[in-house]
Amino acid sequence: MTAGKPRSIAVSLGGISNLDYTVLLCNRMNETRAFYRDIMKFPVETDREHWVSFRVGAALLTLRPRTAWTVCDDGKSIPGSAAVQLAFRVPPSALDACHAELVARGVPILRGPTDLPDWRHRTLFFRDPEDNIIEIYAEY
Repeated sequence: MTAGKPRSIAVSLGGISNLDYTVLLCNRMNETRAFYRDIMKFPVETDREHWVSFRVGAALLTLRPRTAWTVCDDGKSIPGSAAVQLAFRVPPSALDACHAELVARGVPILRGPTDLPDWRHRTLFFRDPEDNIIEIYAEY
C-alpha cells in the first residue's frame, strides 16, 4: 500500500454481503404506499409520486409503479399472484401484538400466529395490496 492512498479491495459477486434495498413493482401504488406507511408503520425515507422508500432496519423497501422504463418493460402481473414473499423478524414478545394490530386495522390474515418447531419460528402471514405475501416471524 502506498502512503496516503486508500487500498482498493476487489469484490466479486461471491463477496456481496449486503442487501441494500428491495423494489416492489406496483399496480396499486397509492394503496401500497399507504399500506407500508400506515399499516406497517415503516418510516418514509423518500416520497415522490412514482418512488417511495421506507426504512426497514439497515435496508430500504422501495415502491415504484409497474411500467416500461429505461432499463426494461416490467410486464404485467397476474392478479391474485404474489411476486415476492417478504419476511420481517420481530422479537418473540411482539408477534401476537402485530397480529392483533393487523386484525384491528382490517388486514385479512392468511394464517394467524403459528409455531413451526422445525424452523424454531412463530409466524404470521398476510398480503399487501399488490398480493405479495408478507410474513412476520419470531425466532425461538
